[in-house]
Amino acid sequence: MSPTTPVSALTIAGSDSGGGAGVPADLKAFAAHRVHGLAVFAALTAQNTRGVTAVHVPPIAFLQAQIDACFDDFDIHAVKLGMLANAEVIHAVADALEKHRPPHVVLDPVMVATSGARLLEESALKAMRERLLPLATLVTPNTPEAELLIGRRIGNGDDAEEAASTLLELGAGAVLLKGGHLQEGNRVIDRYFDGVSSEAFIHARLPLDAHGTGCTLASAIAAQLCNGLSLANACEAGIDYVARGLQRGYAPGRSDVRVLDHFGAAPHA
Repeated sequence: MSPTTPVSALTIAGSDSGGGAGVPADLKAFAAHRVHGLAVFAALTAQNTRGVTAVHVPPIAFLQAQIDACFDDFDIHAVKLGMLANAEVIHAVADALEKHRPPHVVLDPVMVATSGARLLEESALKAMRERLLPLATLVTPNTPEAELLIGRRIGNGDDAEEAASTLLELGAGAVLLKGGHLQEGNRVIDRYFDGVSSEAFIHARLPLDAHGTGCTLASAIAAQLCNGLSLANACEAGIDYVARGLQRGYAPGRSDVRVLDHFGAAPHA
């Protein structure tokens, strides 16, 4: 690899034919951070800003072939995990991570739709707990996702801290518990824990219906890890990036749902 060739970040996630979330958002975030982006499609969706109309999960052998092709040819410094539709997919991804051992794994445990509907069956949730959490450098759940992972309700900041401790006990290297679903006034508090230190990242709550923020946050953190930031600093930088992207966001479809302006939010060179 030449001195001018960037390291690569790999997203293993679902597509979004509307371009606002999933693999498209991940690749935009990687590019905005000047990291070479690789993509493995674990699910294909037919969706737009109004919702998802169909989902197709590719055969496991093809998923494995995509992952192996990426690791065979690129210097992958961080892997971002997004939508993994079922237990078979989760086990295949975990097997691949154990085989290739990338330096960093950022797990965005996509389990709950914006509508509140649960996306994963119990067997997949069990596989995520037992196979992926122990492989994760960082897990970035929102409140409903953390509740599913730990099996209890999170109603306030104290509950969030206890939830993070439980996720660390389940094997995660560190936790960034997103605060968008917790009602804590007109602010959003994202809480970082790694078993040694803790940080609270606070932003004003924006009155927006936005799409792709969770995908983008996890991929921005992965990109910042590729760029050499520490884990806590990568989380802070990723949160700031998403906030800038939301402030500059736009509604590309016929609904009011906004997507992030990735390149308007890009860190300065």
